[in-house]
Amino acid sequence: MRLRLFAGLAIAGLFCAPALAADPVGLWQTPSRGGQVEISKCGASLCGRLVSSEGISADPNLKDVNNANASLRSRPVKGVTILSGFSGGPNEWGGGSIYNAEDGKTYSGSITLDGDNSLKLRGCVVAPLCKTQVWTRLR
Repeated sequence: MRLRLFAGLAIAGLFCAPALAADPVGLWQTPSRGGQVEISKCGASLCGRLVSSEGISADPNLKDVNNANASLRSRPVKGVTILSGFSGGPNEWGGGSIYNAEDGKTYSGSITLDGDNSLKLRGCVVAPLCKTQVWTRLR
């Protein structure tokens, strides 16, 4: 009888337990140019580095030629930190920067998790001049 009671309470506990917030840490697919970004924790904030793209697949030694900082134009694009300084959570992070290797510029941004496998990345030149992309979790 005790075993049945314990099993019943354990099962009920599974249904009553609060859902854990999704975690943005992982590999994400961008909606354009086959981009893949690995998001990780960097101290108390979130950061992300470019792992792959159509350009990197075509030329693994692709350089950051459009960087506004001329001294960084010879570095490989693969592995470049494109997301940095995002703080907050558990579902929204702000105050971060987004580096766009295509134009060599850095934008202010925010990240919002929309379920376990969807992330909204918003980048702004100056509000309201913003663009939002939806990224899909790969792992």
